[in-house]
Order: sequence, then C-alpha cells, then structure tokens
Amino acid sequence: MSSSIGSAVRHAMAHVTDNAKIKDLKRDHVNISSSSGLTTDFGSKISDTDNWLSVQGENGTQGPFLLEDHIAREKIHRFDHERIPERVVHARGAGAHGHFRVYDNTASKWTFAPVLTDPSRTTPIFIRFSTVQGSRGSADTVRDVRGFAMKFYTDEGNWDLVGNDIPVFFIQNAIKFPDFVHAVKPEPHNEVPQGQTAHNNFWDFVGLQPESAHMVMWAMSDRGIPRSYRMMQGFGVNTFTLINAEGKRVFVKFIMTPQLGVHSLMWDEALKLAGQDPDFHRKDLQEAIENGCYPKWTFGIQVIEEKDEHSFDFDILDATKVWPEYLVPIHQIGEFTLDRVVDEYFSEVEQVAFCTSHVVPGIGFSDDPLLQGRNFSYFDTQITRLGINWEQIPINRPVCPVMNHHRDGARQHRINPGSINYFPNRDNVGHPVPPSHGGYIEHAQKVEGIKRRIRTPKFQEHFSQAQLFYNSLSQHEKNHVIAAFSFELSHCDDQRVYDGYINVLNNIDFDLAVTVAKNVNGPVPDKPVRINHGHKDQTLSQLYYAPKTPTIASRRIAVLITDGFNLTEVEGVRAALASAKATTWIIGPRRAKIHSEGGHIISGSGIVADHHFEGQRSTMFDAIYIPSGSEHAKNLASNGRAVHWIREAFGHCKAIGAIGDAVDVVKQALNLPEVNFANSGVDDVVSSYGVVTTGKYDVSSAVVDALEIAPSPKGFVSNFAYQISKHRCYEREMDGLTSRVAY
Repeated sequence: MSSSIGSAVRHAMAHVTDNAKIKDLKRDHVNISSSSGLTTDFGSKISDTDNWLSVQGENGTQGPFLLEDHIAREKIHRFDHERIPERVVHARGAGAHGHFRVYDNTASKWTFAPVLTDPSRTTPIFIRFSTVQGSRGSADTVRDVRGFAMKFYTDEGNWDLVGNDIPVFFIQNAIKFPDFVHAVKPEPHNEVPQGQTAHNNFWDFVGLQPESAHMVMWAMSDRGIPRSYRMMQGFGVNTFTLINAEGKRVFVKFIMTPQLGVHSLMWDEALKLAGQDPDFHRKDLQEAIENGCYPKWTFGIQVIEEKDEHSFDFDILDATKVWPEYLVPIHQIGEFTLDRVVDEYFSEVEQVAFCTSHVVPGIGFSDDPLLQGRNFSYFDTQITRLGINWEQIPINRPVCPVMNHHRDGARQHRINPGSINYFPNRDNVGHPVPPSHGGYIEHAQKVEGIKRRIRTPKFQEHFSQAQLFYNSLSQHEKNHVIAAFSFELSHCDDQRVYDGYINVLNNIDFDLAVTVAKNVNGPVPDKPVRINHGHKDQTLSQLYYAPKTPTIASRRIAVLITDGFNLTEVEGVRAALASAKATTWIIGPRRAKIHSEGGHIISGSGIVADHHFEGQRSTMFDAIYIPSGSEHAKNLASNGRAVHWIREAFGHCKAIGAIGDAVDVVKQALNLPEVNFANSGVDDVVSSYGVVTTGKYDVSSAVVDALEIAPSPKGFVSNFAYQISKHRCYEREMDGLTSRVAY
C-alpha cells in the first residue's frame, strides 16, 4: 500500500484520536509552513543560514571566519548539544499514544483507583517499547527482552507501569542489577557484541547466578524474537499492591495480552532483518497505526489476598517467578489501544521517562526486593539523563494540576508568583490533601524482623518454574529453545563458560542439556542433576494466545509479479485481502510499471511496483502471493532472486499462494514431493504445508470466494488468508521440509 494512503488515514483520524494528553502536548507544538521565516532562539530574524560571516580578500580569496557571527555560533552550539545521555539499558525504542479504559467496576473490590474502576473514563496513555542490551543504533530484531513501559495520564496523576514482554526477570534482588547489566552489555575490552547476549560475560554471569535460569529459558524461546511490538505480551514483572475503599490490601500482577495473538520471528529471519531492515519493529508499529489497524491489548490482573501470601511453594514477591494461571487466574478488566504515532521522536520517545515509584491512590508497593530497588533507581537515572525538572518535559508532565513547593534547578519552566515557597505558611497555600479528598496514603503494614543481608528459603529455589516453562512449550517451540542455546553458547570461546551452563540446563531438563552439550562440544551429562517434575501450564505457550477468530489484520503480503501477469486476478485478490485489513505490496523486477498480460509495452495496463526484488526481501512480509500469467511465470522461474523469495518464505514457514501458471514456479522452486499442488485449469484449492494453490481464479471463482478466513475446498483467498492467520506453518519444520530447501 502506498504511503499516501496511510498518510490520508492518519490525517482523517487525527481529530478522533485527540485526547487530554494530545491536547496538552499541542501547547508546545511549533507549526511551520512556507511562510515561516528563520529566527534565532532569541527571536531575531535570520537572512542567511548558509554562510558564516567571514573576511574575503580583494582578489576573492577566502579569509578567516569571524567569532562575532552570533547566528553561526548559535547554530553550531545548539547542534553540538543536541544529544543527551542514552539510557543505560532500553536505549533503543519506539513509542505511540493511545487510550485505556476498563470494562466495568469489577476491580473496585480490590482498589479504589478510578483508572482501574471507572468505566466512564478514557485515560490517555503513552507506551514505549524497547530492547534491553543494545545501544540506540542497534537493530530491532535481535534476540533480547523487550521493554513494555506504559504511562497512564490519569486525573489523579501519572501512573507508570514499567514492564517487559517476559513476566520474570534475571535477578531477585536489586543490588545485583549493576552486575547483570555489566555482564549483558558488550564486553568492556572491545565493546563487542552489540545487541546480543552471545558472549562469554553474559553466559558466565547467568551460569554462576542460577536464579536467572527461568528468565534465560524465556529469552531463549521464541519470546526473545517477537514478530512485532503489536504481537507480544506485556507484564508488570514486579508484585504491586491494590488497596480498596475499606483499606484492605491485596497483591497484584499486571498482564497485557495482544488481541492479534503472540507471535515471533524465525531465528534466521531475525538475523537477516537485523541487517536488511534494522528498524523493522518501529516501522511496523507506525505502519499499522497510520493504516488504521490500531494495536490493541486486553489488560488483566492477577490478585492474591494477603492471607494467602505464603500459601505457595514459591515466594510471590520473587521477580524470577510467575504466578501460574492455574493457581492464580487472570481477571481481564479492560483494554487499551494505540491510535496515534508521535509527532517528533526525540521530544516524545527519547525524552519520555518512567518511574516504577509513580503510582496513584489505590495502587501501592509490595516488599518485592527487586521493586524496592527499582523505585530508588528509576528516579535517579532520569535525573542524570534529563535533569531534576524532567517531569516538566511535555511528554512527561501530568494532565492533572501540579502544585508543590519544589523550586529552581536546571531547566525549570514553571513560574510560581508570590512570596511563599514552603509549608506550613500563614496563608495555608500549597497544603497537604487528606486521603478523603484524594491524597495518597500508604497501607498501614505491620513490619517486624531481624535486619540482615540474607535471602529467605523460598528465594533459594530456581529451577522448578524453568522446568514448568520448558514443559509447557509445543515441540517446535522446544526445538527453537534448543537451537537458541546452541547458537548462543557456540559463541562463547571460554570452555568454562559453556561447560558451566550445560550444568544449569541439566537442572532443568536432561534431554535439553544433552542435546545442547553435543551441539556446542560441552560435557555431555550421563544423568540429570534433578528430575524434571513434568508439570505443564498451557498458558505459557504462545500458541495459547491465537485469536479466537482468525484474522489477517495488518499482515503484510508481497505480490510477486513480472511483465505478463494477470491484472484482473491481482486486483481481485488484493481487494479481498484488503477487506480483511491486510496490506499488499507489489514486488517486481523494477520500481516502475509492471505490464500486465496482453498489455502493450508502452501504453498497456499494469501496476507500478512498490519495490523491486533486490530492494525488499521475503523477511519483511508475512506471506507471498504469485498470480497467473504464462509470460510472467517464465520470467519468475528464470529469476534467481525471485526463486529465492519463494524458498526463503517457505524456509521461514510463511504462507505461500499461487495461481495458474505460477503453481509450477513454486513447485519447481521447492522441489519437494511431500507438498501437494493444484491441477492446472481447475478452480479447486489445494492447501499443503501452508502452500495454497489453485489452477485458475476468475470472476466465478471470486464470487464464491466471499472472504471467510477458514479452510475449504473452494475459495483461494479464504484458504490463503487462513494460512496467513496461523502466522506460520510449523509442520514444515517438524517434518524436516525446511531443512531440505536452500534459503
């Protein structure tokens, strides 16, 4: 789809997506047009922005530049200071605006926070997604944890829910955070590797810190390489508390689940995308929003009453543990939507700042030892990056009134007229607000114990939930975990490192440890360190989150054509796919008009390609479709890059659709007798290993192809869309077909 369509949708919807925060940000918008003239920062108009004031000799020779040129000095000075310190972790990110609402007042039994209990409210939000390890210049698709940080602009103040796409963390206690970050970052002697954990230091650390075993299993699963920000879960990770109107407190975890399902890239695909399109995820987010296919998540909470805190075989305050859903069900209380891209990346995405300590009345903290440290650290790091007045930056400031006696500091924007800047004072201005009027109050928790540096007994068990996670995966997901460990540990050249982690794996699953050990030349264990308990939880597999109604909304489909393609067929298929909110992209031998079958080479009909075969790759699309046309089919079959498109899409388990003459092109490209294809000239549809083919597609075919995303003997688009909706055909991989195709 052309960018002009997305732009039109964006402008048409701009007024619809305005909310209190968007209107607040517009106070700081600077709108420029062709009539806008340049000025200095102090407002003086500039007549020349291309030439530094200098001395010229009488014979036209260049003389020295003059320091008196304040215009040039200001321009250079401002440029020299454009950058601010990047985040220590989560440096690379993307973000968008949206809104949140609850379905009803179900949560009022646990909290009096209106943001979670008032269905009449629509709360503006901003979400920043990010990777953890890499710098701002790293790639989007590396294997890594993804940040999922949410800022709720509530009427009671900002609530920051600073989470990840994985529900657990590498460490239990915040004091270990500097060690973890030092170990996961590029090694200090050579600043290598960038954006990945496949190096000695990371695996040395996690091998000697077994509390990380559970998190490492998640990171090495498909969760570590999400297909899209829009297709990953979000988790608050830490244990928070909720307080209701009667003052009763419960423990809570927050879970965000995408309505498109939870999907991932293939590892080979992720590697290639890191080079072919390192901005893949941020572009994907913008494309979906600008095309009106707004990302949506359900918002759920898990609740444990105080009386049940110690009723589990794990400590509910341990951030390396999940609360299994079969023990603690999720209550879906609301949903949120992202419906507006940012106007300027730096001002919004780079300067947005979050603090786990930012909560509103009705939400509180627990004694989670990781959370306690985060509450200290986050505020401190924002001061380093943005200054003490960072909460006055437009993207960070609340939409509700702000009043206090804080004063001065760098980049202070607020002006407080009057003589009083303290409390108590003679006029009682700026006074505390009692809880009955909305003032924040801490839960009256009884605390007693012995002060010492130690971890309680339940914090000493590290492998049971790692086993639960691995056991719960489907076979193809387990295979991907094995491949991930084999890749990562093979990049460690210190034998002590990969030998040590084989022992960790042997605490989780014996067969896993043996297979990885053989792949990386590590010590092959002869018996398990501990027996795998065998328990499963279906909600830990990504397959559990497939949408109940199949959808191809926002899926990107490449249409491969050369001169001589069937234009009528292409237009019909594209229209059907567009009706289901998928986008189609014409890929041809050149970025120009591709002439249709029977069309004159100069004046004939055709389509202008969005990209040429070398300008994009199959990795950037969810599926490929090849129309009929005898000349077009011959051209494709003789084009090595086009053949590679087909093989690569097959190797990455993506849906492939072909009609008429194109069926033989796919058949020859794959050369796999196990894959069945449709016969020439008939409109029966054959779907085999995610390859959907039909002998012909004409007007009568289109009539019966009313798009219902489901398998059927008729309806090429219906069957093709169904295969796309499954995200991938992993049966290819399981049956060994992908390993027989060169891609």
